[in-house]
Amino acid sequence: MDAQGRGRAGGIDPADQWVFDPKTGSYELRLDHADGAEPAPGASSTPSAITNPGSSANSFAPSSKASPGSAPRPKPGGEVPGPRATGRRGAPGAKPGAATGAKAGAKPGTKAGSRAAAAKAAATGRRKPKPKKSTKKKVLLWTGGTLAFVLVGGSLGAYLLYEHFNNNLNKVDVGINNGAVTKGPVNILVIGTDKRDGDGNKGYGDEGSVGHADTTLLFHVSEDRSNATALSIPRDMITDIPECATKKDGKTKSIPGSKGVRFNESLGQEDRDPGCTWRTVEQLTGLKVTHFMMADFNAVKKMSSAVGGVEVCLGKDIDDPKSHLKLSKGRHKIEGEDALAFVRTRHSVGFESDLDRIKLQQQFLSSMIREMKSDDTFTNPKKLYNLGDAATKSLTVDSGIGSVSDLTRLAKDLSRVNLKNITFATVPVVDNPAEGKNHKTVVLDKAKAEPLFAMVRQDVSLTEVKEKEKKQQEQADAKQAALLQGPRSAPAAVRVKVLNGSGRMGAAQEAVSWMQNSKGMVRSSNGGNAAGGKKVDKTVLEFAPAQADQARRLADVMGLEADALKQSSATTAPAEMTLTLGSDFKAAGTPIHVEAPAKAPEDIQRVEADDKNICAK
Repeated sequence: MDAQGRGRAGGIDPADQWVFDPKTGSYELRLDHADGAEPAPGASSTPSAITNPGSSANSFAPSSKASPGSAPRPKPGGEVPGPRATGRRGAPGAKPGAATGAKAGAKPGTKAGSRAAAAKAAATGRRKPKPKKSTKKKVLLWTGGTLAFVLVGGSLGAYLLYEHFNNNLNKVDVGINNGAVTKGPVNILVIGTDKRDGDGNKGYGDEGSVGHADTTLLFHVSEDRSNATALSIPRDMITDIPECATKKDGKTKSIPGSKGVRFNESLGQEDRDPGCTWRTVEQLTGLKVTHFMMADFNAVKKMSSAVGGVEVCLGKDIDDPKSHLKLSKGRHKIEGEDALAFVRTRHSVGFESDLDRIKLQQQFLSSMIREMKSDDTFTNPKKLYNLGDAATKSLTVDSGIGSVSDLTRLAKDLSRVNLKNITFATVPVVDNPAEGKNHKTVVLDKAKAEPLFAMVRQDVSLTEVKEKEKKQQEQADAKQAALLQGPRSAPAAVRVKVLNGSGRMGAAQEAVSWMQNSKGMVRSSNGGNAAGGKKVDKTVLEFAPAQADQARRLADVMGLEADALKQSSATTAPAEMTLTLGSDFKAAGTPIHVEAPAKAPEDIQRVEADDKNICAK
């Protein structure tokens, strides 16, 4: 076959000219030969002349009825005729390639050759022949045409691939429909269920299990996408599960809450769905969940194989009869059954508890993130397809990210986080004192957990973010913080109108009564609901520069942070300031903002995602 049929021109496969550039993330057309060789002198420059031995000279066969003046059809195995020398209606019998009415012997590229060509054109009534295309240009044209075909045909392939991945996804309506991407912080609830139903899940977990929350992480990404913290929540932690509503087959069912039960019962038990785990985590941490993703046992096997294996490290030999993990001391690249066994192991490490198993899971997930973000994955179409197929087949998500396009938007947004700024931490717990010496469950260690939750809520990274990445924000923060610096007016001089945007009835009057009776701010008044009756997330105080003294006094009383102060540029101050209560207003006398500690509590268990030197012991 020739170049058009086989895809080779001048000994070059045009497909090889498209090279992936990891710096740009795109494919580039490179026309130079790998060895720098140019076509041999005298070699034909037309695609039809590049043939396999014994093949026809051109795959585009001409019509059986040749038009007058057309070149004769070559015989099989014969030589390819040269270009015609005649015009569109050349003289019959004229020899192909003969110079008609031109000075014979003129060399191409010389002045004489140019004059000869002009004379030839005038004599024959045809235009000056176009110069032969170089091999580089020939490959460019061939590849450009093929690329156009691939793009047009590929749009169908992309659509079919999109539909394939879309059909893989399972969705659950949890009654909260957040957009795929948000400008603020993102909190993704990741749930690993121990349900044995489904492909590849038999033989694991508890037989007959309704599918509890076996592994749970809350993946928090900061508003500026500079850092992320993944909080592992122990499954055996005793907690309260709030009442929740589930939707199934178009019907809504209200499931009563439970007090003093294992956290893992927030899913599956009493027909609870991921929305119940969602609300339990919000109640526990004070963080608003944005989305959830739930995976089964098979997800670990399939996704670890899709990326070509995940590297883990062991500080000792492990032979666990419960998880069936058998690995020697040192580093290993594991996938499939071994990967699942690794994340389920607990009886051969540490104190053989669920907390030790969490450490293995954090090591595994950190390594998998490194593998997924590596060039080996992003530049390998087969890996990317396998990863996408495995992920979508194994995932159940909320309706806000219930399509591949939504998941892609979310992934693109979160990919801005640098690997070195991702930290895995475990929610601090202590042995359950109610169980005596035989501890099977744990309870929240409030002294350590509350500061940790406060840090995450306020986007304080558990990793060290470079100063240059924070400089601009620090400058803006400093300017805002300056609003709190300066004199305070007397309480009786504070004039403020309080609006209710908290979503709680009577909040504005509650605040006003407290200000007047407990804080001496007798000139405060109830302004009713916020504009349009809308609910707002954060409490805001609006004032003019001339009212700054009053604003600082009110900020002290209400526990407002600098970001809550909105100073206008008005030269004339209004009669009173405006305080709009947000959903962060809990009760009169309760500070709206409590400053988070600058340092994490001691002994918090954590793993840095870019740390390659972690070995299970």
